[in-house]
Amino acid sequence: MLTFILRRLGATVLVLIVASFIVYNLASIGTDPLADLQQYKGANRRQLIDARSEQLGLDLPVPVRYFAWLGGAAKCVVLQCDLGVSFSRGNQPVTEAVATAAGSTIQLVTAATIIAIIVGITIGILTALRQYSGFDYTVTFLTFVVYSLPIFWVAVLLKEYGAIRFNQFLADPQISVWAVLIVGLVAGVIVMSVLGGSARSRLITFVSAFAAGAGLMTLLAVTDWFAHPGVGFIGVIVTGLAIAVGATAVSTGLANRRTLYASLVVVGVWIALYQPLQFLFFFVPRGWMLLIMYVVSVLLGIGVGLLMGGDARREAARTAAIVSFLTFFVIVIDRVMLVYPAYLDRIPQSGVIATIGSQTPGLRGDMWFQILDGFGHLVLPTIALALVSIASYTRYARSSLLEVMNQDYVRTARAKGLTERTVVVRHAMRNALIPITTIIAFDVGALIGGAVITETIFAWKGMGLLFTDGLRDGDVNLVMGFFVVTGVLAVVFNLVADLLYSALDPRIRVS
Repeated sequence: MLTFILRRLGATVLVLIVASFIVYNLASIGTDPLADLQQYKGANRRQLIDARSEQLGLDLPVPVRYFAWLGGAAKCVVLQCDLGVSFSRGNQPVTEAVATAAGSTIQLVTAATIIAIIVGITIGILTALRQYSGFDYTVTFLTFVVYSLPIFWVAVLLKEYGAIRFNQFLADPQISVWAVLIVGLVAGVIVMSVLGGSARSRLITFVSAFAAGAGLMTLLAVTDWFAHPGVGFIGVIVTGLAIAVGATAVSTGLANRRTLYASLVVVGVWIALYQPLQFLFFFVPRGWMLLIMYVVSVLLGIGVGLLMGGDARREAARTAAIVSFLTFFVIVIDRVMLVYPAYLDRIPQSGVIATIGSQTPGLRGDMWFQILDGFGHLVLPTIALALVSIASYTRYARSSLLEVMNQDYVRTARAKGLTERTVVVRHAMRNALIPITTIIAFDVGALIGGAVITETIFAWKGMGLLFTDGLRDGDVNLVMGFFVVTGVLAVVFNLVADLLYSALDPRIRVS
């Protein structure tokens, strides 16, 4: 494997050099870095033009300028990148501009990608298992509609209904009877469509889901939850138990009692630590503390799984680690929600859901305020980016799983008497994920390159804005800084995809 990686990295370097040479020449030929100065009417116009020409080496041929730039970019190998300066940004080093933009874009893309992968693949699996059902036809119709929608139109709708009108509702949160009935009806139809079954079982499912959805909305209305949101101690217990049961059912099946007990023990540990953690969160509101706790949550799950897993300790450790991480995440969400009333007092002129920017200017507060503020700014652009990806992942997951389910080894697994969950999760899904892995690798690299339209609509200063600014101002160094990040990430994610192939399918060997 090491030989394969080194060989791929060597080929990658050659590809990046050739591609960067082409991009540098095209950007240099197609833009004019002196355009703004040529329209300048001041007395020192000639001096400014000469100074910028000397700074950028415009008296030299374009290939010579490229190799001068390449010499500075090569220092990235020893972590001393010199990508030049951006004249359009007050001679700011390009490395600083790229670092700021990349951090902003990664913050946006990470959430959108995770949500799109989880939701899209899950829906794709469900539609494949319920092929030619009403649920399958409905999801297929909706995915095609969403996939064909212009992203700028989706973003405008999200601003209107997801921010402006929702913020108006949060200002005076009154839940009507009609809202309760509609939520219950939607919940009943969705759950009934997913589970299927006979007419009697469908009716029972619909009534149960309707009662659960309507009951939840009634509880939120009675407790005035939207004015004072929170999970609470009881909510953590209920959510933790649901996570433990759900994760075990998907991972190993509820028949594997050792894994189930390990997951429940992990949830019990976090429930016992709920009150002590409140003091820790209050006295040490630091990002490093939160990061350490996340690592501890994973290690806790692995340790409990190894101790209680028996012969299936590997599966138990994996499942318990996931349960532990998600349960602690719920506790963190509960802590963030506690600052909601105080947060509203600090932003009286705007709502919780922001429409522009990545943060509220001049907002003062500890880590919990910053997390809540970041969520308020992330939610709309994240939904806009995730919607299209969810639609595409749903279609890819459905078609890939349907193709795999007709293979001989799947029929053999069924003939051996394995449960349908084992056949789908352990045999079919691993092979169905191979083509999806390729799509995800390309999508992640493209998204980190910047979602130009989304970033523009939501005034999100990321990589897309960096690239368009560089082209508009003729700032070749800025364009090349964008290329370095996106080019390297594209080849890295493709290498990761190749390595994941061998992990998903043991028949594939990296050599």
